[in-house]
Amino acid sequence: MAGRGPAHRHILVAITLAWAAIASGTSACEARFPPGGFPGRTAQAEFYNPRSDGPHENWAPEKTRLEFHAGFAQESVEYDHHILGSLGDMKLLTIHVRLPDSNRITCPAEALLGPGEVFEDIAPRIVDIDNDGMPEVIVVQTDIRRGARLAIYDRRAHLVAATPYIGQTHRWLAPLGADDLDGDGNVEIAYVDRPHLARILRVWRFRNGTLTELAQAPGHTNHAIGEETISGGLRFCDLRNEIVTLSPDRRRILVTTLAEDRLTTRDHAAFTGPGSLTSALLCR
Repeated sequence: MAGRGPAHRHILVAITLAWAAIASGTSACEARFPPGGFPGRTAQAEFYNPRSDGPHENWAPEKTRLEFHAGFAQESVEYDHHILGSLGDMKLLTIHVRLPDSNRITCPAEALLGPGEVFEDIAPRIVDIDNDGMPEVIVVQTDIRRGARLAIYDRRAHLVAATPYIGQTHRWLAPLGADDLDGDGNVEIAYVDRPHLARILRVWRFRNGTLTELAQAPGHTNHAIGEETISGGLRFCDLRNEIVTLSPDRRRILVTTLAEDRLTTRDHAAFTGPGSLTSALLCR
C-alpha cells in the first residue's frame, strides 16, 4: 500500500468488541481512554449494517441503523508547528459504534501513535472509502521529522493506506473531502498540499486497498496559518461532484472538476468571507 510506514512506528490497538455502559461510568472492556474523544475534535455518521458477519458489526442484525463515532484524544505538545492555532495535536484516534439514542457503545478501538508522531488535524472524517458499507476514517497524520500525510484507518483502528509523508518537518496538508469525483465508482480524496507554500491541489484514488495519485494542479489554498478551520470542500452541482478552493491570494473562489484523470479549474466568484464560500458550496 502506498505510504505505509514501518509497523514499529505505530502502536495500534484494536480491542475485542464489547459493550461499555458510559452512563454509569463502568466499562466491560479495557479501553484506556474515555470513549468519544475531545469535544469539538470528533465526528459521527449514520450507516446501515450491510451484514452481520465478516468485517461488519456481528452483534447487530443486517440493515440495522447504526452510528459510527471517531474522535481524537490525548493532546500532545511534542510538535512545535501550531498550524491550527490553539487546537492542539493529538496522539490517539478512538472509534466506536452505537445504536442511535443509546447510552451503550461498542468497546472503542484505539490507534495510539508512538513518539514523534501526532494527528495534526481538526477532527476525523468518516467516509466509506471502499464502498463496502462500513465507514473508514480519514485523518492528517504527521511525523515530526517528515511532515504530514493523509492516512486511512478502518473500523478496528488499523491503518489501511496512506499517502507518502511530504518529506520535511513543518509541512502540512489540508483535506477537502472524499467522494467519487469522476463517476468511475471509486472514491477519490482531495486535499491541498502545503496550502501556505506549494498550494498544490492533489487528488488520490482508493482502489483495491491502495491509494494512487491521479492528478495535481497548482494555485489552490484552503487554509491560513493559525486558522482553526479548513476552508472549501466538495459540492454536488449539476449532477457531478466538484472541488471548491480559494486562489492563492484568497480573493477568488475556485471550482475544480476531475475527468479522465485531469483537473479543470474555473473561476467562480469573489471570496468576501465565509458566507461567500458557503454559498459556493451550496451551488450558488
